[in-house]
Amino acid sequence: MGTIHKTGCVLCPQNCGLEVEVENNRIVKVKGDKSNVKSEGYVCRKGLNIAFHQHNADRLQYPLKRVGERFERISWEEAIDEIAEKLKNIVGTYGPKSFAYMGGGGQGCHFEAAFGVRLMRGLGSRYHYSAITQEFSGMFWTFGRMFGRQPVFPEIDSHETDYLLTFGWNGMESHQIPQTPRELLRIAKDPDKMLVVIDPRLSETAKIANVHLRIRPGTDTLLMRAMIAIILKECWENKDYIARRTSGFDEIKDLFINFDARTAVKTCNLDYDSVREICRHFATRKSCLRYDLGLLMNRHSAVSSYLANVLLALCGRIGVRGGIVFHGVLMPLGSHSDERDPKAVRSVSPNFPPIMGCYPPNAMPEEILSDHPERLRAVYVAGSNPLRSYADTTAYENAFKRLDLLVTAEMAMTETAALSHYILPSRSGYESWDGTFFPMTFPGIHFQMRRPIVEPEGEPLEMGEIHLRLADKLGLIPPIPEKLYKAAEESHAAFGQALMEYALTEPNAMKAMPYILGKTLGKAMGSVHLAALWGMLQTVPKSFRKNAARAGFTPGMELGEELFQKIIDHPEGIWVGQMDPEENLANVRTEDGKINLVIPELRAELENLNSEQEEADLTPDPTYPFVLMAGKHFKMNANTLMRDPAWNEGKRYSTCMMHTADAEALGLKDGQMVRVTTEAGTEEIELEITDTAHKGHVVIPHGFGMVYNGVKYGANVNRLTKNTHRDQFGTPLHRYVPCRVEAL
Repeated sequence: MGTIHKTGCVLCPQNCGLEVEVENNRIVKVKGDKSNVKSEGYVCRKGLNIAFHQHNADRLQYPLKRVGERFERISWEEAIDEIAEKLKNIVGTYGPKSFAYMGGGGQGCHFEAAFGVRLMRGLGSRYHYSAITQEFSGMFWTFGRMFGRQPVFPEIDSHETDYLLTFGWNGMESHQIPQTPRELLRIAKDPDKMLVVIDPRLSETAKIANVHLRIRPGTDTLLMRAMIAIILKECWENKDYIARRTSGFDEIKDLFINFDARTAVKTCNLDYDSVREICRHFATRKSCLRYDLGLLMNRHSAVSSYLANVLLALCGRIGVRGGIVFHGVLMPLGSHSDERDPKAVRSVSPNFPPIMGCYPPNAMPEEILSDHPERLRAVYVAGSNPLRSYADTTAYENAFKRLDLLVTAEMAMTETAALSHYILPSRSGYESWDGTFFPMTFPGIHFQMRRPIVEPEGEPLEMGEIHLRLADKLGLIPPIPEKLYKAAEESHAAFGQALMEYALTEPNAMKAMPYILGKTLGKAMGSVHLAALWGMLQTVPKSFRKNAARAGFTPGMELGEELFQKIIDHPEGIWVGQMDPEENLANVRTEDGKINLVIPELRAELENLNSEQEEADLTPDPTYPFVLMAGKHFKMNANTLMRDPAWNEGKRYSTCMMHTADAEALGLKDGQMVRVTTEAGTEEIELEITDTAHKGHVVIPHGFGMVYNGVKYGANVNRLTKNTHRDQFGTPLHRYVPCRVEAL
């Protein structure tokens, strides 16, 4: 029998607790960890199969350099020296806008971001490309306008709600809140509660729902406008909440008062009385609303997020138990970025502003292929695989081939790594100290720091250590006195005192603090990530200190050390804070402290959102008569983190799902190979005929088409998505891609 370790899953943002048995340096058995206070033993089949993520034939062990059409092994010293020299030359010649960092830690390893972002800024660049702005740009932008800060993150209070309304969210498969299937089943089976699903598909969540409205694809935003109009017509709005907690209602109510909701509902292919009944329940019960990529990556993406919040606000369901609530965080997922700020740096071509401190990955191919003198020429990719994760694989391939320098730091030979000039092997999430900062719990604030449970093979480094070595070679770290190294070996108290004295005398210390911690305390601890955690906990903001005190921690100067030790002593994770539910609306950071209902930039789009315009815009193009839903969360995909297809052996994991009537009209049969064509390209894929699909609507999951051990498996849906098929913030409209389907 091997050794049992408590750890967490790295394959989705829930990071469910795991008990893992390791024998002969291999993961041999996995089960849910009942002692994890967030997941309480729940785990899906992805977490149970993390061995296929950890142990696979494409794992990287040594630094590699492209020589012609092949890679040669080189030393770490050679790799860092050569990359640093090339970066200096490129940035020195073309300016800081010529360099971009693509990373942030993905689903399970966020600590590298502190080092990667500072590397980027140390070179004078602000170009951080992240999955945050691949999927959530419009949502976070509306948060910034309505709540005052983009990282202010509301989520459903599923434990307290008695009426859960969902748009475009298949929670039974995609999770997004802790123990999602358990929560959804609990609500659906409770006679005093209701689960209402609005989705074109008969999804796994729709199958268990108390009510399922099978909406016409692409009309969710129109339905939201109609629902607000119905609530105002029937006088079901919460007038007291609107008066006390919101601002701007009088400026927006004309968008809904005289709106033809009945015709709009008909355009959505829904029954008016059924929608009216949902509105009545939503406005008068302890309700909440959850939406996901079905809206966020669909037509009118930002307007959808805006209307969802307007609907919630008018019914008094923001910042209250059972509604949507602002979650506490140990560290925000990003920074507030207001494009109206004159200091905001827009991308060169096209002209996109940052949101949450990041730029949209869909813009990167154009940034590289542009003729602008400040175009991107060097890209550093860390733990990301844009060649399979982001829209328009063909555009990315063409763009990356034009780069003067492409460096990929990664644990496996991904498609992006295969195009790189240098590949730097990183440790996995089970070979490093690491954790995530997803704010998914309420009122408790949860954190788990995973420790290494498997010894790395070869010479991979913690991702933060890779960034640190590059920064050091680039001269981005100020001189560090020997006494700081000695203090790190002595005790945390001695180190803290020495660090404070050093920071007071070294003007560049704060800008390079993660690197300073990594070189000194990280050396003593054997992990730069662990050193970064210690440093972060010493400087938590006042608001978090109050939350920590509610969780039983001692307020004062010793809080950071107490938190650090408790986290290290509990590998299963702990509650590091408790929010005050009665003061939840204090998280709104607008000037007047109220939810702002006015976003002028969206008004024109809202005014044009009506049945007549939607009918015209939704008329199929004869060349592309179907709508492709490009991407689907389900039990057999985990973005591109699971490279070994053996974990899905014997399952139909990469198919094109089509409704029976559509297949019959085309003379197609279940299981045959078909060709799917869009503006972006074509893919060949197995057809799966199912009545769970909507007529005229086909579905292809993401996360496949990867090349593992030299062989491609499944279809790459991002070969079918055009990077310019996007909204005003760069969000790809993956859930509404015109296509055609033909027999091979």
